[in-house]
Amino acid sequence: MDASCIWRWVQAYAPELTKRCRHHLKSTNKSYRVDETYIKVKGQVKYLYRAVDSTGQTIDFLLTAKRDAAAAKRFFLRVWSCSANPIPRVINVDKNPAYPAAIHALKHQGVLPQRVRLRQCKFLNNVIEQDHRTVKKRTWLAKGTTTFTVPGERSPALKR
Repeated sequence: MDASCIWRWVQAYAPELTKRCRHHLKSTNKSYRVDETYIKVKGQVKYLYRAVDSTGQTIDFLLTAKRDAAAAKRFFLRVWSCSANPIPRVINVDKNPAYPAAIHALKHQGVLPQRVRLRQCKFLNNVIEQDHRTVKKRTWLAKGTTTFTVPGERSPALKR
């Protein structure tokens, strides 16, 4: 089979599979741990934003070119756009100054309720910090990621 044929199947059937399977997945709890790490993509440093719940279950991730408040805000909007991810009661982050700015902007816009707490405490993120080691190991074994696509755009065909 050709790779383009499989890609067309993914495009055609992924929304239906998501719709049918989403409600069978284990829901996440309302205590989020959010962190970012850098990885190399085609020789350039990119930032991988990740969110996990307190049990270590991955909520969502986003690969961005910059590590700023706009990227953090875009990541949070992506996390809460999925109906399976509830609005958290607490968000644990490290001391990155982009997170308070992004959360304040989202609360001001009304996207995030005022009752949501933001905790900047490094040791509470040990679950996700230790998981970065695995992510970096996988990307190193793959000799770095070869493509970088923006969510919502079509991915280029896989290179052989």
